[in-house]
Amino acid sequence: MRKINRSIYLIMLLMIEFSGCISHPKQPPAVTTQVIGQVITQMTEVMIHDITNPPLAARFFSYACLAGYEVVAQNNPAFKSMHGVLTDYPNLKKQDSIQQYDVSLSAVLAMLQTAQKMQPSGKLLAAYEQQLLDSCRQLGYDDAVISNSKRYAIAVSKKILAYAKSDRYNMISNYPRYTPIDREGCWYPTPPAFLPAVEPYFNTVRTLALDSCTQFPAPPPVAFSTGKKTAFYKLLLANYTEGKQVPEEHRIIAAFWDCNPFAIQDDGHLILSRKKISPGAHWLGITGIACEKAGKHFDDAMQIYTSVAVGLLDAFICCWDEKYRSNRIRPETAIRKYIDPQWVPVLQTPPFPEYLSGHSVISACSATILTHFFGNNFSYTDSVEVAYGLPPRSFTSFQQAAQEAAISRFYGGIHFMDAIDNGLVVGGKVGKLVIQKLNSK
Repeated sequence: MRKINRSIYLIMLLMIEFSGCISHPKQPPAVTTQVIGQVITQMTEVMIHDITNPPLAARFFSYACLAGYEVVAQNNPAFKSMHGVLTDYPNLKKQDSIQQYDVSLSAVLAMLQTAQKMQPSGKLLAAYEQQLLDSCRQLGYDDAVISNSKRYAIAVSKKILAYAKSDRYNMISNYPRYTPIDREGCWYPTPPAFLPAVEPYFNTVRTLALDSCTQFPAPPPVAFSTGKKTAFYKLLLANYTEGKQVPEEHRIIAAFWDCNPFAIQDDGHLILSRKKISPGAHWLGITGIACEKAGKHFDDAMQIYTSVAVGLLDAFICCWDEKYRSNRIRPETAIRKYIDPQWVPVLQTPPFPEYLSGHSVISACSATILTHFFGNNFSYTDSVEVAYGLPPRSFTSFQQAAQEAAISRFYGGIHFMDAIDNGLVVGGKVGKLVIQKLNSK
């Protein structure tokens, strides 16, 4: 009998680990912090399916996380509402008519409901939602609690979706198709696919914590010039020299932080897309690793995820504003035209202007926010992209990771150093503002 009971106990533990739900004797079951990360992962898989561009991915993540956080804030007085904090955020009243729900379950269901409505292939998330609910039933959730939790989630999600709809993204389709500027020193589509410009009007989207996309303006980029003694030509030579004989460690770093959803493979007959996540998904994955290592409670983790997600969206908006204002040429285009027509970067050049470096901006922003919650010397192993064939890397701090993510764009041959250095500065400023607004008690 003792052996049978032990077997049953082990089976229950495996079910708990799989589902992310914990059932305590004489206590209501609860959804763990890990489930937030599972929802982010499921959203990421849909984004890969849809080939979602990085700024748009950040938009999806931010509103999904805000839906989850709203549930927490309405039920835990330790967490403040975003009304009066984020731009135009409505005063969302708790629906007292809904009783007997589980707060954590409602929060992740609100995330899923929001993502299902916002992402083009969001219906693919329904299978995961059903799996989650089935596992919770097996671990002791009452059917009424599950039903009420979902009702509550849907009610919150509808309000967040209305807030999202008002951010002006849906107006972008009314703007004229972007045409690259045919002028020396300006960005132009690059091989192998010569993809059109991505989100040239993303600066028109409403910011969340920032007062506008220009709140933290970047210094002007080094002026384009073909003169061999100019500052720009020195930048050009630095990229050219690095790309001629790239050290193996630099190649590894470049690949680890590539995060290019537009990466394709040209075998001479067909051009195929390669499965890669967005940089925002990578940093939200790091957020999950940190929350799990630190043993963060569900409500605390929801706050941290939301802070990072809000920072990601604002960082992309201000970065994209600068990209299409400065509209600077990519290293690949400039080197092939002015130095070596056969030169090829380690990474495929993404389809948008060069300055600022998006990775630098969003990495510095995310690292600043995570450092606020976990400290300056929080070591961790980043295994986010193991599922995509990349080995893990270890870091002693989030800032170290941000610096490596930034310099990876130089190693990969797709950014000049001033875009990287100034991107880190701008991203750090965005991160500090997000902390100041969202997390001040």
